[in-house]
Amino acid sequence: MRLDQADMTISWDDSNGDDSAPENILGDSGRRRMPVLALRGMLVFPSAAAPIAAGRDKTLAAIEQALEGDRLLFAVAQKEADVEDPGPDDLYQIGTVCRIAQVQRVPGGIQLVVQGITRAAVLEYSALDNYIEAVVRRLEDMQPLDLNDPAFAALYKEVQERAAQLSRLRGVPKEIIDHLLGSVSNGGELSDLIAFYTELDVAEKQELLESLAVEERLRKLLLHLQRQIGVLEAQAQIRSKVQEELGERQREVFLREQMKAIQQELGDDGEAEGIEELRERLDALDLPLEARTEVDRELRRLERVPRESAEAQVIRTYLETVADLPWSERTEDRLDLELARDILERDHYGLDDVKDRILEYLAVRKLQEARSDGEDGTLEADEADGPTAEADDERDELADAKHRARGQADDRIGSTILFVGPPGVGKTSIARSIAEAMNRKYVRVALGGARDEADIRGHRRTYVGALPGRIIEGLKRAGSRNPVFLLDEVDKLGVSFQGDPSSALMEVLDPEQNEHFVDHYLGLPFDLSDVIFIATANFAHQIPGPLKDRMDAVEFAGYTASEKLEIAKRYLVPRQLEQNGLRPEQCTIEDDALRAVIDSYTREAGVRNLEREIGRIARKTARRIASEEADSVTVGADGLRELLGQPKVHPEKKLVEDTIGVVTGLYYTPAGGDIMLVECSVTPGRDDFVLTGQLGDVMKESARAALTYARTHADQLGIDLDLDDKRGVHIHVPAGAVPKEGPSAGVAMATAVVSALSERPVAHDVAMTGEMTLTGRVLPIGGVKEKVLGAQRAGIERIILPAENRGDVEELGESIREAAKFHFVETFDDVLAIALRPAATNREDQPDAPRLSRSAARVP
Repeated sequence: MRLDQADMTISWDDSNGDDSAPENILGDSGRRRMPVLALRGMLVFPSAAAPIAAGRDKTLAAIEQALEGDRLLFAVAQKEADVEDPGPDDLYQIGTVCRIAQVQRVPGGIQLVVQGITRAAVLEYSALDNYIEAVVRRLEDMQPLDLNDPAFAALYKEVQERAAQLSRLRGVPKEIIDHLLGSVSNGGELSDLIAFYTELDVAEKQELLESLAVEERLRKLLLHLQRQIGVLEAQAQIRSKVQEELGERQREVFLREQMKAIQQELGDDGEAEGIEELRERLDALDLPLEARTEVDRELRRLERVPRESAEAQVIRTYLETVADLPWSERTEDRLDLELARDILERDHYGLDDVKDRILEYLAVRKLQEARSDGEDGTLEADEADGPTAEADDERDELADAKHRARGQADDRIGSTILFVGPPGVGKTSIARSIAEAMNRKYVRVALGGARDEADIRGHRRTYVGALPGRIIEGLKRAGSRNPVFLLDEVDKLGVSFQGDPSSALMEVLDPEQNEHFVDHYLGLPFDLSDVIFIATANFAHQIPGPLKDRMDAVEFAGYTASEKLEIAKRYLVPRQLEQNGLRPEQCTIEDDALRAVIDSYTREAGVRNLEREIGRIARKTARRIASEEADSVTVGADGLRELLGQPKVHPEKKLVEDTIGVVTGLYYTPAGGDIMLVECSVTPGRDDFVLTGQLGDVMKESARAALTYARTHADQLGIDLDLDDKRGVHIHVPAGAVPKEGPSAGVAMATAVVSALSERPVAHDVAMTGEMTLTGRVLPIGGVKEKVLGAQRAGIERIILPAENRGDVEELGESIREAAKFHFVETFDDVLAIALRPAATNREDQPDAPRLSRSAARVP
């Protein structure tokens, strides 16, 4: 041993002769105990010299132990490279017996070179205090073949050539390759030498080390060599193509710079800069292949056409539209149900059913996102071992499955929510709250009166002044591909010779089609599948059936008087005070004043007119305060006439007494529900049947059915048929100037006819609604909540409803149900038993004419 203190290098002269031969290194028994050198991320093969950096305490102790003896170590790889303090269980069972050829002590460890001698298998590991020892047994190559065997010679030569080819691809000089390959003379040494210098994983090298059959080892090594050669050749091709493309790109940049210089000389530099800026914007977009091809084609056309031409402006406008669209921009969904509930409660009072439906919608989307994230996580974990063709196929199949699942889920929960209800009940504002709750952009498009298909799909670029449709324009304004998109007033769409916009909407709202929606102006498919569409309508029956079928309807009912009062106190009054520059202490509107405004100055299902009247109060108050007439104003019910003038609404009130031939019916309009008086009089003279009051065809048919029923059941109803052919029947429904239509007045008309013909008075505290058949069956009707609220506003104490509408009443609030008594009827006989009083025994006891309340003759 020779120690050089200058460079702290220890080296030995390896002159032991036959003692260092593999068959002699472990003695006659072929077994020996020696210190273990645990390797991380590498292996040592026989016949190969390997540099090793050692720094762990156990590794340094094992090296010191070997240096004190005959410099022999058992080098074996760790199963996991990240184990810092490996034990026997962390090491493989087959390694290489090595001799330390050179040692250099450096700060923090030792640099050494070891020479692999022979394979060895561990018979026993022993964990000592500061290092690991192992009893190892030498392993010999199996099936020793010579080069005289043609098959083995061919395999041997093929491995040599592929190793040389791989080395050349890696840039190793030919002289070194020839020297290394010429230094070995048998298949075992050749495979070990090449395996050591080939870039393989530890597990792959360990497999080669454990292969004792030389031919098998060479074949495995040949597969690795061929694979790495293929990778390097593919990289070389890619690098060549990239260089060619970069060369073309550099040439294009050079030519463009020359073009800029020429345009500057001609004074056209501003236009060139604009085109280049547009090109940069378009290049930055993540466009589909079809869109990218079209955009590049239009850019080339723009560069060729004169800038003064009309065609240049058309092309530029088109490209700017494409650049402004959110092809990949999106907002991250916030599916926090508690936050969504808080926002909905903050912005809207009541509407519990609507809020529950929206929260259900958000809950479903949250579960779908969670499931998708879980599936993605599983796939990523599977791919952690390395990208494979099977993993790519699995990823594609999973993406397709997720897309199908999303489409099926959209079918179940409705890809589009349809809000149906009267004006002013909060349909539009709640859509804005949904967008805020989900952290999405909000876009509103008013479709009322739209009658051109181009409003939805856009105009083709061949037309002068062509523009994109409202869907694409809305997305451009939003700047996001996943906004909440409100389609307002879809029931007001029109039809003309220019097309049917509702038909164009069917593709927009269909989750199976809108992934590839094509606007006529854009001419490119745009993905709408991430958009949440919300539509609003006042009348669901005015929406075409196929379009309505693509939407999930949510009913908005009108507000009760108590709900309007709370809405006014919580939202309308504070908002109007702020908009009119008033502080809360400067204007106080008492509850009785708000109730008077609700009852006498507004008549609506929503609160739009109520807020308008509150705004009038706030403006008049602001004027008084600004003119220093008062420091603050308190508005009571007795002061409304001064501020708002005479009451504008004169609702019907219930009759003050039982009256023959006058029945209180119920009706419903988009403005809410109310009562109406159905009057029937018997006139002397010839048989005649008169209907007045602007009745529609359906309502006229209900009246005729009522008269037929009365005559058919005359004996049962106490009607004198002998007098019937000498009397005429006149039915009138005030107000005469207001058109009326619908079948739900059938029961009221029949009751009025029977009352007039039988001279039995009708109970003044009963209101009724329902469709009646010729056989006397009472059929269900709609708008129950609005009609009930209208009856309660008029002071009605008892309400007759069809039996099949019992479920509608049960869904009403408890305060509404307790405010009136409900009678559910199945036949007209049940109605008469409730509504008619016994006939007067003396004609003098019968009132000469119906005595109505002061406003009983008016119908709003």
